[in-house]
Amino acid sequence: MPKIETLLAQAGRCQDARTGAISTPIYQSATFEHPALGQSTGFDYSRSANPTRSVVEQTIAALDHGCAGFAFASGLAALNTVFSLFSSGDHLVVAEGCYGGSSRLLDQVFSRFGLSVSYVAVTDTAAYQAAIRPNTRAILVESLSNPCLHVPDLPALAALARQHNLLFIVDNTFLTPFWLKPLDLGADLVVHSASKYLGGHNDVLAGLVSVRDPALAEKVAYLQNAIGAVLGPQDAWLLLRGMKTLALRLERQQQSAQRLADWLTRQPQVRKVLYPGLSQHPGHDRLQQQASGFGAMISFELANQEAVARLIERLNYIAYAESLGGVESLITVPAIQTHANLPVVERARLGVGDALVRLSVGIEAAEDLQTDLAQALA
Repeated sequence: MPKIETLLAQAGRCQDARTGAISTPIYQSATFEHPALGQSTGFDYSRSANPTRSVVEQTIAALDHGCAGFAFASGLAALNTVFSLFSSGDHLVVAEGCYGGSSRLLDQVFSRFGLSVSYVAVTDTAAYQAAIRPNTRAILVESLSNPCLHVPDLPALAALARQHNLLFIVDNTFLTPFWLKPLDLGADLVVHSASKYLGGHNDVLAGLVSVRDPALAEKVAYLQNAIGAVLGPQDAWLLLRGMKTLALRLERQQQSAQRLADWLTRQPQVRKVLYPGLSQHPGHDRLQQQASGFGAMISFELANQEAVARLIERLNYIAYAESLGGVESLITVPAIQTHANLPVVERARLGVGDALVRLSVGIEAAEDLQTDLAQALA
């Protein structure tokens, strides 16, 4: 089996047998001609399957060590399809403080169709056990929680899910298959917001799902076609192009993140630094056991909201914008952006205060990013 760097670089090469094109073509077609009555080329209508999208789906399945992959119009479209595996009256156990869009989808949309949720502390495996009911059908966690970067015990949760015949779903957006493969640790489904690191250039919206079991993959395939929130061919091509450089980008981003996190811990204006690559991070040892890297996301806390406003106003190279994982460094205030839908008291309990900022480290020179942060903090 080739190494992941090779799989990424070779993804989609020479898919066009007629011309030998190295780059996967963009099959900008809604429908496809049948060879004869009752026959199909395997592509009938692009909602069901498109050749460009299929290459992306084959690639993510290979990267995640899954039996099948599925591409969607966004990360939330992917989650929407996964949640549609469940029925009215079903119950999910979900790690608390997850991405605000995930909790909004569960609490304000799927709750109206009878799906109920219990939120538990990310790292408290016993709490997941205690929350399981007779009607529980799945456990959902993020491999590295957003934005406080807690590290769940994935093998223990996988064993718990198997014990109770539950699906184990892992959102691996922050670490990607390059650093972590949840299916190898016992997950049943892996979800990625591919708009982030996998696309890597802040220019495409996409979501991906990888599945371990063929029978479950058939159910996801049915829902993907039935719901229809699929990734278009243009975006599929952009995503595939971005994925080819994933290894190079992540290695550079993580190297810079480690340097910046170390530096931030020594700044008097910074009250707290959350980065699992720091030895003092509570999840450092666990993530070291589960993954091959720590990622490139840093959260840190300043004195108050006014200090956050001054920091953002003074930054030159680091843009104040939502999203993460692109080549450009971005800074976000989760309390008023990604987690704004949570009540103030709940955000405070989870550590998502008004003075917490989340930094997505890009591929710029680490020296320049440090200098930019230094002058903004001064």
